[in-house]
Amino acid sequence: MTTKEERLRRQQEKVIEMKRTEEDLHRQGIRFVAGVDEVGRGPLAGPVVTAAVVLPENFDVPGIDDSKKLSEKRREELYDIIMDRALAVGLGQSDWRTIDEVNILQATKLAMFAAIDDAREDLRRRTGEESAAIGRVLLDAVTLEGLDIPQHAIIKGDGKVLCIAAASIIAKVTRDRMMVAWAEEYPYYAFEKNKGYGTKAHYEGLREHGPCPIHRRTFIKNMH
Repeated sequence: MTTKEERLRRQQEKVIEMKRTEEDLHRQGIRFVAGVDEVGRGPLAGPVVTAAVVLPENFDVPGIDDSKKLSEKRREELYDIIMDRALAVGLGQSDWRTIDEVNILQATKLAMFAAIDDAREDLRRRTGEESAAIGRVLLDAVTLEGLDIPQHAIIKGDGKVLCIAAASIIAKVTRDRMMVAWAEEYPYYAFEKNKGYGTKAHYEGLREHGPCPIHRRTFIKNMH
């Protein structure tokens, strides 16, 4: 039986472990490190959403992890903490039209560029320093060709690096809220539950009502 204290201790140990990559970069003189991640590459509907997050060096909130491993309640709690304490948060998205036009990987990369640009502005605003600049970008297994900041792609980075995990939480909560709002506009597909992923209820809705405006046509081309 895991006690609450043991669980907290494990979470604190994981935070220390997940901060190592950023701490190494800080020791090299890189002051601002941005973690970047995406949510929504697999769904049949809705956008792909990306986030870029720069955390302060003293950020040590236990429980931050890959957003897929957290409950919705915990993600919402951590979202508020990250938004409040981060040095910068940037968001980007590519909608279903862009995904259909350029493919999901390219659409994801476009959204990541947008999130990084947004984070650059937020960093200057929050620090009050006009010259504040992101010195390194850490991504979850993606390389951004043409990015003007040194970058490092880390396999399963959202479970290994704190700023990437924080970005995964911001992106996930942001996208989930969008899909819940769209569920009211397009009620036949259970978006509030499946967030656009291909569940039984979603496929039934597609069969009965056809696609709605936010469906990715390239993802459902064999269905209509």
